[in-house]
Amino acid sequence: QVQLVESGGGLVQAGGSLRLSCAASGSIISINWMGWYRQAPGKQRELVAFITSGGYINYADSAKGRFTISRDNAKNTVYLQMNSLKPEDTAVYYCRGNSDGRAYWGQGTQVTVSS
Repeated sequence: QVQLVESGGGLVQAGGSLRLSCAASGSIISINWMGWYRQAPGKQRELVAFITSGGYINYADSAKGRFTISRDNAKNTVYLQMNSLKPEDTAVYYCRGNSDGRAYWGQGTQVTVSS
């Protein structure tokens, strides 16, 4: 079992920055993939960025050049640094971890970007 807890969301003006954190606990040694998703009202959940246990990173086109995913293995935490935020980035952001063929999700954190 893996537990994921997100934090760091909030209200920010367009052009501002936020850093989201996803703290993992439980059977973390088996996690081989972690990613950030977001879901805006009335829209499907979409993948924003992910990082593998081998360090491979990929971003959605909407995140490239503005968002950075990183991890701190000592703290069992994955981060999403979001810069140059836009109103269209407003969504609930979820952390997901894959372990032993199962997907685990956090509870989500709200990000609201005002224009």
